[in-house]
Amino acid sequence: MKAPPPPATENPTFDSLGLKPELVEALTTLGYEEPTPIQAAALPPLLAGKDLLGIAATGTGKTAAFALPLLQHLTAGAAAPHSTSALVLVPTRELAMQVSEAIHRYGTKLGVSVLPLYGGQEIGRQLRVLKRGVDVVVATPGRALDHLRRKTLKLDNVHTVVLDEADEMLDMGFADDLEAILSETPEKRQTALFSATLPPRIASIAERHLRNPERVRIAKEKLEAGEMPRVRQTAYIVPRAFKIATLGRVLDLESPTAAIVFCRTRTEVDELTTSLNGRGWRAHALHGGMSQEQRDRVIKQFKSQQADLLIATDVAARGLDIPRLSHVVNFDVPNAPEAYVHRIGRTGRAGREGVAITLLEPREHRLLRNIERLTGQRIEVSAVPTVSDLRARRLEMMRSSLREALVEGELEAFRGIVEDLSGEFSVMDVAAAAVKLLQEKEDEGKDAAEQDIPQVSAPSPSSEKRFPRSGPPSRGGDRPERAPRPRTERTASTEAGGERAERPARPPRAPEWNVTRLFIGAGRTAGMRPADLVGAIAGEAGLDSSRIGAIHIADMYSIVEVPEPDAARIISALKGATLRGKKVSVRRDTRD
Repeated sequence: MKAPPPPATENPTFDSLGLKPELVEALTTLGYEEPTPIQAAALPPLLAGKDLLGIAATGTGKTAAFALPLLQHLTAGAAAPHSTSALVLVPTRELAMQVSEAIHRYGTKLGVSVLPLYGGQEIGRQLRVLKRGVDVVVATPGRALDHLRRKTLKLDNVHTVVLDEADEMLDMGFADDLEAILSETPEKRQTALFSATLPPRIASIAERHLRNPERVRIAKEKLEAGEMPRVRQTAYIVPRAFKIATLGRVLDLESPTAAIVFCRTRTEVDELTTSLNGRGWRAHALHGGMSQEQRDRVIKQFKSQQADLLIATDVAARGLDIPRLSHVVNFDVPNAPEAYVHRIGRTGRAGREGVAITLLEPREHRLLRNIERLTGQRIEVSAVPTVSDLRARRLEMMRSSLREALVEGELEAFRGIVEDLSGEFSVMDVAAAAVKLLQEKEDEGKDAAEQDIPQVSAPSPSSEKRFPRSGPPSRGGDRPERAPRPRTERTASTEAGGERAERPARPPRAPEWNVTRLFIGAGRTAGMRPADLVGAIAGEAGLDSSRIGAIHIADMYSIVEVPEPDAARIISALKGATLRGKKVSVRRDTRD
């Protein structure tokens, strides 16, 4: 049995925590100086072989907190065919790739093999690697369960299981998948569960699957009195029709080094990317409708500074860590305050000040108040920049450019013109005329193209009661807030256990696209819920949930309306997925 690591010191180092020299060397090479709070708290119990329940937000260093102990206990190459020694479950493919890459970097000196498993990846390669056996598997629950059912992945010899971002996995409908996966692992395993929050359902999982776990909670950092906040938060209230123009104007004023702009839907991402590129920004789209190769290329270009802006949905951007990120923009204010916190946490790291900008419609003002209550911070509501503000900003940038030119020198070729004119005009007037010509050329066509944007003032607290109630919290992933559906009423036959009779409380609005109905061979008897169907279609097929129509759940089957052009892709995606932990039949509904 391994000796427990030395007791933690007040300011521990990775070396003092008892890590293998190979791991310490890898961390030093990667530029890690000292453990973050979650690492300092989680490493000692995990290295000692204890189970752990860790509550910490995204961006706090959780990956190293569980990956280093996992690697410490591994014997590289010991996994039997189709088996693995350690299993890490994560909610999204992006996070699977990020965690897999991190574990590979940490364990390079140990010769550890790591395999990410996620949807959309060529399954042939997965099968070949699994056949040989792999030390660490990092997987999304759906793909892990798929391999378990194929018997291409065995968990009999797993000694470490990690549930990363467990709250997100539950929000995305993976509860049954997690239970099925954990039931295939040995009872005497080490389990670590990490979550940003601790709702009752997370506590329930911890109670069932963790043995006397150490509890670690990293409190949100509190700023000392008088200390500048790391993230400057500003909101602009603007009608929907003027949001793109407002965003362009705000970006022109802010001049971000690099920014992520969050949207709710893929369509919005594509439209906004086109608009911003037309304004001269180097903007790239990132969403679930892109192939994995496309997404990898976009992320690489953004990290290598070949793009200024990344226009993304929440799930597509999950797991991204861009050190040079200066701005985060909420083109759509998230319904869940926690999602806002996760988004803006990507900037303002390592002591640098970041900027968070939110565009909201007048009716969404209440959502802003929900965020303020959660964060305990006031978000400044500013007036939309005017054309005059843009001109002033361009003059300021002109002054900076002139200052740089004066510092660089090499002005001899131009002095003759100034000397000739100085006999007739003052040198000050000559310089001012030069700046005027340059600025007029810079402004050419810009102000004329700027539309008037109405200024909307923040409503008074007494008027907030007229705003519509905010919807349920976002369930994460590429799932925007759904458009309101016709309300339904249950009949007596429903309460008696018969098929649910749905009667619209008001006439449904016709969709803007042709729809087709899909038959899914699982219903109420299998525990099917609308959220499960929406989550599967949005997560596996990458369809914006706002495009999913009426859902009817009977005892033995379900019917879902989807856009006709997307039907074949959705059927193909769902046939390779699991719903409520089981494979189900999916086809077009041929009934009248």
